[in-house]
Amino acid sequence: MNLTMPVLVGAVIGLGIYVLVRALMPSRRSPVQQVARIDAMRARGAAYESSSRTAQDTGRLGSLRARIGARVAELYLQQGWQQRSLRADLAVLDRSWEKFLATKVLLAVGGLFFGPLLFAIVWQLGFGDSPIIPVWLALLCAALFFFLPDLEVRRDAADKRRDLRRVIGAYLDLVSMSLAGGRGLPEALMAAAEVSDGWATHRIRNALSDARITGISQWQALGQLGEDLGVEELKDLSASLALVADDGAKVRESLSSRAETMRHRELAEIEGSAGEKSQSMLVAQLLLCAGFLVFLIYPAAMRVFQV
Repeated sequence: MNLTMPVLVGAVIGLGIYVLVRALMPSRRSPVQQVARIDAMRARGAAYESSSRTAQDTGRLGSLRARIGARVAELYLQQGWQQRSLRADLAVLDRSWEKFLATKVLLAVGGLFFGPLLFAIVWQLGFGDSPIIPVWLALLCAALFFFLPDLEVRRDAADKRRDLRRVIGAYLDLVSMSLAGGRGLPEALMAAAEVSDGWATHRIRNALSDARITGISQWQALGQLGEDLGVEELKDLSASLALVADDGAKVRESLSSRAETMRHRELAEIEGSAGEKSQSMLVAQLLLCAGFLVFLIYPAAMRVFQV
């Protein structure tokens, strides 16, 4: 029994070192991984994005973070891990993919040291003396810290997408009004995007401006923006505009009905959120009443049981 525990601890540590070395060492890419890497770089301009965003990092810590992010991003490309939904969340938040990966790795390393520290505190209190506990705590904390940024990004991205959908509904109304005033569809799309300087209209305006440079239609640019940000409303809008782009009356009807549908959906979500909060308040009030009843009944019950 005395030899089993050190052997088990050594096996776990050795397995972790082997996995780390295998992950960091460049391996031979399979055809599927190579195609996935080329598609990812072509679709998102990974090389340009990496050089432009990591150039903003200054200082020793910033350069270390940039190098770690570049290595981990290269590992993801080699393995063909695209993480499309997570990349879309980062695109909504306008955050760098490399910085996000570097943050995950640094937090995981911090978790490796936090686990044994937590065990030391527990051991001082006399709640554990097994040598395998620090290893499991280190691995558990590392895994937990590694996935914490994902939860934060998904939560923040969901909030920004909700704001973006609200802006898209108002944007469609403005486009419909511009079309009713006699403007063509390209002019109406750009004029409606220039009304506000918010981040959502700024992203739409940049997408429409890039469409003029690249030579694609503006509704295709909106569809590509929806693909990058993970917003289905923009992709549906692009598809519907591609079908009725030559008929101004149908475009106005389509945009008006789509904007009305989005407003009804938003109203339903607001009502549902308000109902959930009301239920939460009701449960809290019931728990408060139950605690008050226990406070009143406890002295009488103690007297009865003492008798």
